[in-house]
Amino acid sequence: MPSDCDHFPSPADSPADAADPEDLRLSSYAFPLPPERIAQRPVEPRHAARLLVVDAQEGSHHRQVWDLQEALRPGDLLVVNDTRVLRARLQARRPSGGAVELLVIEPWGGGTTPGQWLCLARPGKRLHPGDGLEVVAEGQPPLPVTVVARDQETGGRVIQFPAACVDAAALEPLLLRYGAIPLPPYIHAHDASDNDRYQTRYASRPGAVAAPTAGLHLSDELLAAIRRRGVEIATTTLHVGLGTFRPVETEDLRDLELHSEWVEVSEALVAAVQACRARGGRVIAIGTTSVRSLEGVAALHDGELRPFTGPVNLVIQPGFRFAVVQGLLTNFHLPRSSLLLLVSALIGRQRLLALYAEAIEREYRFFSYGDAMWIAPEAVLPQARDART
Repeated sequence: MPSDCDHFPSPADSPADAADPEDLRLSSYAFPLPPERIAQRPVEPRHAARLLVVDAQEGSHHRQVWDLQEALRPGDLLVVNDTRVLRARLQARRPSGGAVELLVIEPWGGGTTPGQWLCLARPGKRLHPGDGLEVVAEGQPPLPVTVVARDQETGGRVIQFPAACVDAAALEPLLLRYGAIPLPPYIHAHDASDNDRYQTRYASRPGAVAAPTAGLHLSDELLAAIRRRGVEIATTTLHVGLGTFRPVETEDLRDLELHSEWVEVSEALVAAVQACRARGGRVIAIGTTSVRSLEGVAALHDGELRPFTGPVNLVIQPGFRFAVVQGLLTNFHLPRSSLLLLVSALIGRQRLLALYAEAIEREYRFFSYGDAMWIAPEAVLPQARDART
């Protein structure tokens, strides 16, 4: 095996191989985005979203997500993230009557203290340990909760819910009664249909506070068509959490660290990846969350995908060599975001920004409810590909 196969990048050394020094500067990932390009509502049906197809050469062309099936081959493996978005946005009131909004993020201390959850609070300055709150919702009795602590890292508050709420599955019934889907702040109009539309069709594992948005494009009809084509579909789980709401502020990306995310890579998924490789298929990730799950777990095991459950916080940016993922369906991401770095690692920063400029000119719709981009394995930079394939 060639020597460059012996080492797979870690968060600390991934960017060291970036050819362009500008790739290591956060400001290099800025781009102007007219507000009207930010999608406020999804298109119907799901697979009718536009698709920017990245060619193997420098070109691109324009299709619909429905046409993704034509880009896939019998024997390929699609990896989707089966996380389900919690109705994590809660309205509460202080004893004085002042309104408070809570965004439930994750179990505090990894769930070691039953019922305690990290929440972002607005306004939070007046919430102190020991304060009582009442969570309120139309048609429901007030639910008393208590502020336990302030989290120094995030500025959030640790909230004591009923002790039985030990994990997301146990908390979800309460959130279904009191909560609302936490749409991103750039989506201004909320609708009852968001409870369904802001979930993937295969969402089954509760725990996320934001959707794995590339998967929102996959309708039941498209999933069935993909399976008929002889493409296998396997699931991973990554609960999109606090990192989604925290902007990247590190200009020197060699120093970038991300908030950890809870993932699960099952034995069945590992076996599916191995079988795909054995038959000559390609591993295709649906969304950056699937990429982070697969590559984050592989990085923990010297580039080998193994069963794993727990936190990962891998930084993927130009210079990274992908150990598992060969192709990607992804949405259009925010400027100066870690997701933009990840996609740049596949096809290069300058090419990605040129494609974004083309998408803006052609009036593609950006962000969570927006359109999509298909990066075929042939379009991935040679230096970013797994050297074993």
